[in-house]
Amino acid sequence: MTPPPLSRRTVLAGAASVTAAGALSQPAAAAPRRAVVYRDVRPLGAGTPVDLTVVDGRISAGPAPRGARVVDGGGRIALPAPVDAHIHPDKTTWGGPWVSRRPASTIAEYVEQDVELFRSQDRSVAERAYGLMAHAVTRGTRAMRAHADVAPAYGLAGVEGVAAARDRLAHALDVQIVAFPQHGVVRTPGTADLLTQAARSGAVDAIGGIDPSSFDGAMDEQLDLVFGLADRYGTDLDIHLHDSDAGGVAVLRAIIDRTRALSLRGRVTVSHVFCLPFLPDAELAGIAGDLAELDISLTTVAPSRDLVLPIAKLREHGVTVGLGSDGVRDSWSPFGNADMVHRAHLLGWVTDVRLDEELRACYEAAAHGGADVMGLPRADLTPGSPADFVLVRGECLPQVLVDMPPRDLVVHAGEIVARDGRLL
Repeated sequence: MTPPPLSRRTVLAGAASVTAAGALSQPAAAAPRRAVVYRDVRPLGAGTPVDLTVVDGRISAGPAPRGARVVDGGGRIALPAPVDAHIHPDKTTWGGPWVSRRPASTIAEYVEQDVELFRSQDRSVAERAYGLMAHAVTRGTRAMRAHADVAPAYGLAGVEGVAAARDRLAHALDVQIVAFPQHGVVRTPGTADLLTQAARSGAVDAIGGIDPSSFDGAMDEQLDLVFGLADRYGTDLDIHLHDSDAGGVAVLRAIIDRTRALSLRGRVTVSHVFCLPFLPDAELAGIAGDLAELDISLTTVAPSRDLVLPIAKLREHGVTVGLGSDGVRDSWSPFGNADMVHRAHLLGWVTDVRLDEELRACYEAAAHGGADVMGLPRADLTPGSPADFVLVRGECLPQVLVDMPPRDLVVHAGEIVARDGRLL
């Protein structure tokens, strides 16, 4: 059987091609593999429409290469794709039947309901996490830091399920996985061994921790363990800190001290950090200076006016702050939608912003703050940046943040991965 003739693309993909005369012809070394022109778009909603050229997944400053595909943007606004810096996709019931929740007020009570919900689910973690993570992509999310519970009640099922979902979405979403000890590191025997197994296997990007004093009751023991794992196996750390009192400040200072002692600069994140909003400006400035010096990043989910991090003040001191969804339709709450434009909207709502520059700052927390937390290059639509953006109809960025229009096109690494709310 005669094989079909090679196409021009197939021929040029090789080290050399043969001309009609039989002579070897080397392809141009700089020939792009992929080139797309997004025509008639308005980056960040400013100015007149332009053509946004993408070459090999990056924004290009040069002219469109010959043969580039053209996508009509129809005058839409191009916005940097947001990053979800804190989400728990393993717990979600997204896409399943309604779950009626019972009263709970302590972490221990919520944890008990987590286990009950996990055991009641007909769908695997992988299936539920994939549904939620795919939905996040259709809303524009380019990357997420996914916390997966690690405890004797689950083993490593949460990590494995989120990893399976991540692999299915590799073309559309960058994912970092945190082995998160929701049940405590010390108070729940067997958890430390599971964290060690996860770190040693290379299956996770970060090791987690949770309220070492108030919940685990063993600050030094928990922090020594998780910092030791990060130091030994080269993972990052991401520690939940819900304490809003002086005890929370003491834990934060202990995290700062260990980060400095082990030279883990740039590898530690503290999530929630409810103690910081209550500090006087002078004390906040002192702690913020230490956080910035050691590049310890923070995340907030904008839960309320009182508990949201003072992002503007922290940024003045050079502290990285990302924004996240937290739990979505899990045993803790019936709310959540993994839509980071909506989460930026909520950030503006709970902080009572009014000015255009304040609204823009809320979006930047979702887009660039999360990227900084995850160590990703910012998708800021400048030449050389990742071509991760969303196209929406609107007047300007502040108006988009308030109105939250549909994400008509979602682009990841230069390719359309979702259109009109559907994953491609």
